[in-house]
Amino acid sequence: MTEQALELKVGTEAPEFSLPDKDNKQVSLKDFEGKYVILYFYPADNTPACTTEAIGFTGILPALQKLDAVVIGISPDSPKSHAKFIEKKNLKVILLSDVDNMVIKKYGKWGKKSFRGKEYIGVIRSTFLIDPKGKIAHIWPKVSVKGHPEEVESVLKDLIK
Repeated sequence: MTEQALELKVGTEAPEFSLPDKDNKQVSLKDFEGKYVILYFYPADNTPACTTEAIGFTGILPALQKLDAVVIGISPDSPKSHAKFIEKKNLKVILLSDVDNMVIKKYGKWGKKSFRGKEYIGVIRSTFLIDPKGKIAHIWPKVSVKGHPEEVESVLKDLIK
């Protein structure tokens, strides 16, 4: 039985999760209570767009941390793949492994996509901004990578004002 995605909207409770990081250590959403969480879903480590996005978030991470935010990326890749990706690209964001796509589906980000004219099922690149109380503050349902980390930072700054 697959878990049905809730209708996630701004103001709703962000679904809890607990997934392994690059070191196989379990990381849960509740670990970051009291902070803003930038939760982004991406298809695969070491692909051009996913690399651009991860490097983009790493580049502005110090500014995001000053805003009391953490950045977490989730993909179906294994912890070992994440470890190699982080090392190879010198990433500073937290990457979590959802090999069964359970959290990806819980957030409604597993579905039909098209790439170069072909349809397939996979991870829909998207980002959720979760407030310090665990509520969804902003959703980017389909992300275009270029400039996205900076847009997230801008929205976060506006929320804090």
